[in-house]
Amino acid sequence: MVIGGGTGLSVLLRGLKEYTSNITAIVTVGDDGGSSGRIREEFGMVPVGDVRNCIVALSDREDLMEQIFDYRFRQGEGLDGHSLGNLLLVAMAHLTGSFHDAVSDINEVLQIRGKVLPVTDEPITLKAILDDDTEIIGESCVSQAERPIVRLTIEPEDVQPLDEALEAIGQAEAIVLGPGSLFTSIIPNLLVDGIVDAILKSSAMKFYVCNVMTQAGETDHFTAEDHLLSLLEHGRKGIVDYIIVNNHAAMNRAVLQRYAEEGAVPVTYKKEQLELLKVKVVEANLLNEQHVLRHDSVQLAETIMDQIYIRHGFWGAAGWRHNYKAVKKKNRRGKAAKR
Repeated sequence: MVIGGGTGLSVLLRGLKEYTSNITAIVTVGDDGGSSGRIREEFGMVPVGDVRNCIVALSDREDLMEQIFDYRFRQGEGLDGHSLGNLLLVAMAHLTGSFHDAVSDINEVLQIRGKVLPVTDEPITLKAILDDDTEIIGESCVSQAERPIVRLTIEPEDVQPLDEALEAIGQAEAIVLGPGSLFTSIIPNLLVDGIVDAILKSSAMKFYVCNVMTQAGETDHFTAEDHLLSLLEHGRKGIVDYIIVNNHAAMNRAVLQRYAEEGAVPVTYKKEQLELLKVKVVEANLLNEQHVLRHDSVQLAETIMDQIYIRHGFWGAAGWRHNYKAVKKKNRRGKAAKR
């Protein structure tokens, strides 16, 4: 099971679905910008964008579903800027009576490999305290903070998680936090009442996938140690057993320069410092170097599956495919063909 939001979560799901259909994605609901923000304001429901992206990523016909769900209207009063997938989820929520039921029905109708759940049925608002005691409100503001974030909270503070989300955490064989924006995609899930307790009670392997690049305004100058410390401070010691870090330096100087101009640089780490935080450090070449620098979905999924395989040595009732090595071989052939 995976917990997070944004583009990073979709990247991970795209790789994991090649190994198993027993995937549950728990997705944050704090977005307040773009089409999702408008839907949240006009309909009083949770933002739908991150949920939509995860549904597309888990689809067997991802190319087709992406075209359909991500289609954006460019004209029309009230329609301009909205994606078709977002509007479909809104319509389903009205038909079924709740956003959770709408997502469940979409999961079933599209027969995606796994299921997607909002962490809660209630929209949340992010609040961040900066190092000069300034308070900023709303995900779109938090993601552009001009000073270091000291503490993140949510409103309402006592928002309740979906029972199904807690059940999924309790039954999981592996729990993966991230990748994704630290303060706007990952940590908000941990602030929902009951989520951290459920993770701590779970006997699952617990992973944190650290980002490959810092995020301007949100994690300026952050090392992997800084990412992990923030995660533990907002959650609790014990919610992470493994941290997965990228150990490959980007080669595309032009792309690196573009990121640098935007205030983002590769995330560095010191293995011995991470180990002092009582986690196992998993180092791998995770970088997808094209027009953007992000995790490679195939390599990231393989790295996680390797760790699960090493620990258990077999696939049990959790639904992992028995042809693990065959899938790895297939994925590697696919990567080679794209080069």
